[in-house]
Amino acid sequence: MATGGVRPAILALSLLTAGCLPGPVSSPGPETGLPAPGTPPTAAPSVPQPSDRPPGEGPDREPTLPPVPSVVGPIALRIVYPPEGAQIATRDSNFVFGSVGSGGATLRINNRTVEVKPNGAFLAWLPVPVSQTSQAAYSIEVVQGADTVRATHAIRLPGLPVALTATGMFIDSNSVSPRSRVVAERWEPVRVSARIARSAQAELQLADGARISLVPANNSSASEAVVVATEVPAIRLNSAAWVQVIRGRDSVRLPLARVALADSAGAQYARLGAAASTLPDTDRVIIGRPVVGGTYKWFLIPGTVAEVTGQTGAMTRIRLDATQQVYVDRAELSPLPPGTPAPRRVAGNARVVHGAGYSDVRIPVSDIPPYSVEAEPQALILTLHGTIGNTDIINFTSTDSVVRRVTWRQVSNDRAEFRVELHAAPFGYVVMWDRNALVLRVRQAPAIDRSRPLRGLVIAVDAGHPPAGSTGPTGLYEPVATLGIAERLKAYLEQRGATVVMTRTAPGAVGLTDRPVIARRANAHAFVSIHLNAFPDGVNPFERNGTGSYYFNSWSEPLARAVQAGMLRRMGLRDLGVNYDNLAVLRPTWMPSVLCEGAFLMIPEQEAALRTPEFQDAYARGVAEGLEAYFRDLR
Repeated sequence: MATGGVRPAILALSLLTAGCLPGPVSSPGPETGLPAPGTPPTAAPSVPQPSDRPPGEGPDREPTLPPVPSVVGPIALRIVYPPEGAQIATRDSNFVFGSVGSGGATLRINNRTVEVKPNGAFLAWLPVPVSQTSQAAYSIEVVQGADTVRATHAIRLPGLPVALTATGMFIDSNSVSPRSRVVAERWEPVRVSARIARSAQAELQLADGARISLVPANNSSASEAVVVATEVPAIRLNSAAWVQVIRGRDSVRLPLARVALADSAGAQYARLGAAASTLPDTDRVIIGRPVVGGTYKWFLIPGTVAEVTGQTGAMTRIRLDATQQVYVDRAELSPLPPGTPAPRRVAGNARVVHGAGYSDVRIPVSDIPPYSVEAEPQALILTLHGTIGNTDIINFTSTDSVVRRVTWRQVSNDRAEFRVELHAAPFGYVVMWDRNALVLRVRQAPAIDRSRPLRGLVIAVDAGHPPAGSTGPTGLYEPVATLGIAERLKAYLEQRGATVVMTRTAPGAVGLTDRPVIARRANAHAFVSIHLNAFPDGVNPFERNGTGSYYFNSWSEPLARAVQAGMLRRMGLRDLGVNYDNLAVLRPTWMPSVLCEGAFLMIPEQEAALRTPEFQDAYARGVAEGLEAYFRDLR
């Protein structure tokens, strides 16, 4: 199960931020083929020797799941998900999975019959127990012969929305906004909103006596409640203001949080990079987001100075240039003294310096600029925000095998754009600040031996998790299985001539951001992260499970396609496609990177297969063949 930023609803990639499936629990017995989570390994796991047969030929293909083994024993009920007392994210329908200890038992949950697999595992999709409070419970009955076990399993539910009806309350006081501290520019529009009964009216009342109606924010008529809103300049909310709601002879007046003005004392500046980090400077970035709590989009260099233009909760808005503002974690800012002047950034004469396996585009700039990079089929576009271009000369050698030429243009008064045209498609890059110059280091693709395309390459293999990770119905913990698959993948890659760097070789946790750093320091030519999938609450797990691959940077997409094809050929599960996804281990730009979600650990048949060396081997072989196919076709 992968982790990172904002995820599609059907994918387990959102589980870390939305509430992960449970962590490790002990495995059910010696038939599992793998040690229980937390068991110290006594010896390296047996790794089958890879075959020299070309991919996809003859008996190497393993397109079907092995049968679920039969387990017969006493009833041993265990609910893996949701854990006892856990908060779930839906009041509609949700999955419940675990094990009853024996394939011969029958199971009913809330009076509904649930299929039990031969090994005692089960996965149910059921209505969530109805409750008018935040507490609910599943009623469970397991029967085997003359033995019966009954239990209740408590869960916590999301809060019910405040009922706004013709006879009840007519405003949800918790919905009134703004409620917490907001900092905005003087004439910036600020949204004022509230959820009220459809039969009521609301208006914004200002300290100067002005009254402004709040109007419905959508056309929905399916509910007796409606969200009403208006927008006013921040300066009008800098004094006391209220929302007044009226229905008939009843009314209520609720105060709004006072909006502070970011520009009340002139422009305020701050330096990025205040928060502590264990990463070296070359790997440390400050994350910029398009909206509060939004996706990761900008990756700024520590030490960059930016104007502070607003604040919402723990997020602060900064200005990159006249037309671009982004949100960063407030803890990442060190305010500069009042009266600090705006940084004046001027880009001077540039040059391209060719090195061993890369070329550096060095652009002298008078201060660290906010930047962004976009990739084209055969170019990189480097944008310097808040910067004036004054580049007269760009020097590069005619024999440079990476960079063909560099041109620049002033897009707007404070935005300069450098177009770095390449001899081939981008393979990787990194941006650094070095001796008063912004450096775009463009990586050269490796020379490939088409007969043995992995020979001489360095491949980083990442066994996903811990920390976190999903758990299957009989207790198989994701990091246990991913490490077994990663070790088999290592053997296949080494036989094909690659040097393999493992980000994890033991059960202990490895930090999420440290994993791609390990790969970059090893100068890896590709990064592959091995994971197993699960669904978030509220998604029917029987409708769409299978195999998927994920990438973030555009030059990683061909690798994701090749690895996806290899996994499908070997494992034979449903094709969930290739996905662009903003994940932490995929964001680094120095090499093509792919994250594999080969199977769903929460599906009993797939969990059982993942306990077998044969299916782990199929997963590893598929990934190895995908890497081989990608590098064979690399131009």
